[in-house]
Amino acid sequence: MSTDWLNMENKIVIVTGGSSGIGDAIIKSLLAKGARVVDLDLQPSARQSPNLDFIKCDVSSEDSVTHSIDQVLGKFDQIDGLVNNAGINLPRLLVDEQAPHGGYELNTEVFNKMFAVNVRSTFLMSQMVGRQMVRQRSGIIVNMSSEAGLEGSQGQSVYSATKGAINGLTRSWAKELGVFNIRVVGVAPGIMDATGLRTPVYEEALAYSRHQTVQQLRGGYTSKHTTPLGRSGHLYEVADLVRDCLKTKNSGII
Repeated sequence: MSTDWLNMENKIVIVTGGSSGIGDAIIKSLLAKGARVVDLDLQPSARQSPNLDFIKCDVSSEDSVTHSIDQVLGKFDQIDGLVNNAGINLPRLLVDEQAPHGGYELNTEVFNKMFAVNVRSTFLMSQMVGRQMVRQRSGIIVNMSSEAGLEGSQGQSVYSATKGAINGLTRSWAKELGVFNIRVVGVAPGIMDATGLRTPVYEEALAYSRHQTVQQLRGGYTSKHTTPLGRSGHLYEVADLVRDCLKTKNSGII
C-alpha cells in the first residue's frame, strides 16, 4: 500500500495538451506519483511510460472530445482527474496605428481560434468528463488560467479574455459540481520558463505589440521589476502545484 500522502497511485488523470510545455511537466509530476495519465493532444508525447496513454484529440472539436472520452472510459471505466491545459496565445493589437488590418492587428479569425482552443475546449472537456464524475460522485477538474486573465496583458487582450472566461467558468462550476463531491480548481501561472510555445514568431508579435525589440522583451523575463524573484517560474513548480490540486481540498483560482 502506498504511503504517499497524495494517494495518486492508479488514479486516472486526463491532461490536455500534455505533449509539451507545462502539460508535459504536469504529466511527468503525475507519473512520478504513480498516476495513470492520458495525454490528449494533436501530437504524441516523447515521454515513455507504461502508465501513460496518448489519444490524438482536437480538444476544440465536440466529436473529437466525445470519441476520446469514450476511449478513456472504455479502457479505465473511471476518470479521477482532468487538467484542462491545452491553449494557444497569438499576440495582437486591438488597433495597429502603423499598419491597420495588418498581421499584428486583431481580427475575427484569431479571436475565434483562441476562444475555440482555450475556452470551448475547457467547456467540452469539463462537460464530458463532468458527466462521468457526477456518476462517480467524485473527481477533480483543474483549469489552467493565467496571470493575464486576472490583470490583463498588453498585446494579449484576447488571450487575457479567454483566461478571464476560464476564471468565471471555474468559480461557477465549483459551485455547481461541489454538491456531487467534485472540486474545480483554477491555476494561474505568471511568466514561465520558455517552452515550445515561445517561438520566434510569438516573441516578434508580442514585442511589436509592446513597442519593444525582441531583446528588450526577453530582458523582461529576468527583471526584478517583472517578478519579485527576478526570474521566470519553473515548469516543475507549476506542475507540482497542479498535481497537488488533484488531491488537496481547494476550489477557486490559485
